Amino acid sequence: MPVQITIRGVPDEVRDELAARAARQGQSMQRYLRGELERIASKPDTEAWLADARALRAAGPTVTTEQILRHRHADLR
Repeated sequence: MPVQITIRGVPDEVRDELAARAARQGQSMQRYLRGELERIASKPDTEAWLADARALRAAGPTVTTEQILRHRHADLR
């Protein structure tokens, strides 16, 4: 179920820029900001991304040198 979010203390310049961006896309500010929030939430934050990258690195390579060379030689044919 959707919820309402209120943000207080937004500077006028920030509000004006967001309104201009929404207008350029032919959207209301509410629709524009909802889209931006959905876009932000759909991507991992920096800490989550770093944790995933560290876990992959700790797991070691998932492709062997032999596999790389086999594919490389196949491309040369």
